Amino acid sequence: MIFDEDLNESLNALKKGGVILYPTDTIWGLGCDPTNAAAVEKIFSIKSREEGKSLLILVDSETMLERYVCDVPEIAWELTSVSEDPLTIIYPAGKNLARGVCSDDGSIGIRICHDEFCHELIRRFRKPLVSTSANLSGKPSPENYDDIDQSVIEAADYVVKYRQDDRRKYSSSPVIKLGPDGTVKILRK
Repeated sequence: MIFDEDLNESLNALKKGGVILYPTDTIWGLGCDPTNAAAVEKIFSIKSREEGKSLLILVDSETMLERYVCDVPEIAWELTSVSEDPLTIIYPAGKNLARGVCSDDGSIGIRICHDEFCHELIRRFRKPLVSTSANLSGKPSPENYDDIDQSVIEAADYVVKYRQDDRRKYSSSPVIKLGPDGTVKILRK
């Protein structure tokens, strides 16, 4: 019951340009429509984060991934097919996204999300979701809901109830950057 209510309320908030606080396949995140510039700006404001630092987006499939990356290197398909855990890949050039989502160099971090809640939310929204850690800039990422700063909770337009009582410790995903020349660089293990 909470699961469906959270999906509906999250969709309503996202469609209105709002920011949601939600559990992902890794840590709790702040999310919005990555094609809505005002929503993206709100994320930066909530986190007190300087613009110019890119945001990660979650997609539900390889098909959706291709709509937001200019050219998906072959190595990306190999990496996603062998990774058993969530894996964030930074692609050389993103497209169809609001200003502030991609880095200054045009690159974009994307994770194909298999988490039940996120996957269903993205599927219903029919767009990716911004997913940035639910913390103030410079502070540690929350390992579970209890670690989220109250100011972040209060700033969100909708706070998902699902998994708030989950006390397991979660961590951020590994990050791999793919260069336009095919180079692979591990940024976070």
